Amino acid sequence: KKNSVGMYVCGPTVYSDVHLGNCRTFISFDVIFRYLKHLGYNVRYVRNITDVGHLEDTGEDKISKKAKVEQLEPMEIAQKYTNSFKDVLRKFNVLNPSIEPIASGHITEQISIIEDLLEKNLAYISNGSVYFDISKYNEIDSYGKLSGRDLDKIKSNSRNLNSQGDKINEFDFALWKKADKNHLMKWNSPWSLGFPGWHLECTAMSNKYLGEEFDIHGGGIDLKFPHHDCEIAQAVGYNGKQPAKFWIHTNMLTLNSKKMSKSLDNNILPDQLFTGKNDIFSKSYDPNIIRFFFLQAHYRNELDISEDAIQSSEKGFNRLIEMIDRLDNLKVAKTKNDKILNSIKEWEKNCYSCLDDDFNTPMLIAEI
Repeated sequence: KKNSVGMYVCGPTVYSDVHLGNCRTFISFDVIFRYLKHLGYNVRYVRNITDVGHLEDTGEDKISKKAKVEQLEPMEIAQKYTNSFKDVLRKFNVLNPSIEPIASGHITEQISIIEDLLEKNLAYISNGSVYFDISKYNEIDSYGKLSGRDLDKIKSNSRNLNSQGDKINEFDFALWKKADKNHLMKWNSPWSLGFPGWHLECTAMSNKYLGEEFDIHGGGIDLKFPHHDCEIAQAVGYNGKQPAKFWIHTNMLTLNSKKMSKSLDNNILPDQLFTGKNDIFSKSYDPNIIRFFFLQAHYRNELDISEDAIQSSEKGFNRLIEMIDRLDNLKVAKTKNDKILNSIKEWEKNCYSCLDDDFNTPMLIAEI
């Protein structure tokens, strides 16, 4: 649509505190959101909250599992960590999205899509669960074309719940799962008392709030396969149209050149970094400095966070703030200097060129 941008970004699964890698993703899309608005576009930015259907490899819902551990209701867990997520992004000066829908609030829409896919013979019922049929979909389009995965050469990464035997094909993925009697989160459906598959929620919510076709779909690079490939398959099966014109993925954040992992004791939460209460960094760091550090690398590139790197960013950030303060205190000259004005106009043009080139924030920072 002319002068309008529809952008959907996969939000967090709210079963624990948001980690720094997630924050990098949402800060990157905050820059994109702000810049598109600055250019004059009417931007509808949808970022979802996943509170159901995202499963452990064992088949247990992540939020239900945490609810049992903390002896709370699943929705208490979802609310607790949604609040924590929003609080952290507020500290990072991230704007709120236009719409922030939750998966459990769109069960009706998800059931409707499943019914449509069943009618089109792109899905099948198995023991009360419903699966998307990859082999039938491949007759109309190519599954996995976003990630470029060759299904014949890799093992299945689909989130399989209780039994592989329920599925016809190895790569078929769950649209609806029948819940066992101990499962905490379940809803009525035409097929069973159960819950929707993880991939389905984003198709339902992007379709509802942005339409059958929209401009940008984003998320972390780990979501490209299988999550986003599954979204495309569902949307094409349901609407007959490719959902997004552009797919944008942010790359990984590592810590001291190693993968962030709680099990490897190589993990730090944003608030631990802000307060200095951690065993990895020697002092506390302002959220603005961490944001500035993130933007010194292109969002598509892997980024390693370390104390030396943050301290270098801190020096650059402080120089920038000092210059802004000095500029604010300058007096306006009474006479024009065309040479200086032309130089500033050329510099300003270069700054726009940087962000026009795939939102290249490191190049922009170099210009500044």
